[in-house]
Amino acid sequence: PASPSAQPSASAVRTDAAALGDVTLTVWDQEVRGGQAAQMEQLNKAFQEKYPNIKLNRVSRSFDDLNTTLRLALSGNEPPDVVEANNGRSSMGAFVKAGQLRPLDAYAEAYGWKERYPESVLRYSRYSADGKLFGEGNLYGLPQVGEVVGLFYNRAKLTELGIQLPKTWSDFETALATAKAEGEVPLQFGNLDKWPAVHVFGTVQSRVVPAEQISTLAFGRKGATWNTPENTQAAEQLVSWVEKGYFADGFNGQGYDAAWQAFGKGRGVFLIAGTWLLADLQKALGDDLGFMLPPGAAADAPPVATGGTGLPFAITAKSPHPDAAAAYIDFITSADAMKVLTDTGNLPVADTADQSVPDGPQKDVFTAFGTASAENGLVPYLDYATPTFADTLGAALQDLLAGKATPQDFLGTLEEDYKTFAESNG
Repeated sequence: PASPSAQPSASAVRTDAAALGDVTLTVWDQEVRGGQAAQMEQLNKAFQEKYPNIKLNRVSRSFDDLNTTLRLALSGNEPPDVVEANNGRSSMGAFVKAGQLRPLDAYAEAYGWKERYPESVLRYSRYSADGKLFGEGNLYGLPQVGEVVGLFYNRAKLTELGIQLPKTWSDFETALATAKAEGEVPLQFGNLDKWPAVHVFGTVQSRVVPAEQISTLAFGRKGATWNTPENTQAAEQLVSWVEKGYFADGFNGQGYDAAWQAFGKGRGVFLIAGTWLLADLQKALGDDLGFMLPPGAAADAPPVATGGTGLPFAITAKSPHPDAAAAYIDFITSADAMKVLTDTGNLPVADTADQSVPDGPQKDVFTAFGTASAENGLVPYLDYATPTFADTLGAALQDLLAGKATPQDFLGTLEEDYKTFAESNG
């Protein structure tokens, strides 16, 4: 295959997938949960019916398994053709730096992907060719779904407890206290996997830290610091939730899946999590499920929430079938695909406002994502910051929540990783 840095022109790209001859595409994805699996199976079947010359060899793995095995697979001589690669530096950034992913700019031009997706979405799959700069440069992937981390809630429990939907962050904390006083689990949470606390902390942090500072930190740019009064306040608030008993007992030893499944069985009033859980939680709770953006300090505060895109689909540099791979990615991110995603309970990253969804949990999610996107309220995931930040932040949060580290110790650990990388990455 051509060198991944030597991009073809759009005119050299072959977009007639039916004319590519007999091809087998190996696709690795992490679409294993109910609604995720359903959309992938439906779209793959439709693709193979339209292009019988292209056989799909699908390998689906959980998010954690995919993260573990992808690095080894990409360094081999026969990697998959299409892979879902985590946007962060430790995955996509490292793969770009190693020349293991193919730039997709020529395909984006040929297929009109820049018209399909706003730049605010595409930036989550952009890197400079050397992998140093995240959020700008070449395009290396295309996502199917949008994501926003917010508050899932149990409507029936709120009614039973006499709790109104919180309009401010102070209202939310009052709701947690009320739920605790009434013997409920205020906030369902499982942090055995370490990364779930990143979403909870990010939600707390974005109530007090300006959005532009979070973006600077999350994209690993120079010019920001973790050692601020606002970040200290966020860490202290998270510790106070532990001290007040707002989380379920043994949360640091409970798995992520076990936590959201417990919430689906009625254990817990709120759950801070991403919209990717919608299909499964709606199946469990029905119309008792609700979702909202995290409220701000004031009722009229602009929306700020962690979010962006699901894992983008990328083409490996060694794939002998890049044109077929690009045709596949185009198919599963088309306008028709966005409708399939909607119909299977997922949140399409494009054409979100054009979808017809009934009132209830799905409408809540679509409205929340649409509001945050339209008002530029999405801030990046914190673990994007450095190649090692996912591990650093996950471990540091476990220690903070377990009382093994003070907020100052916690922020010092993050600052060391962040500064070491940012200073050397210029």
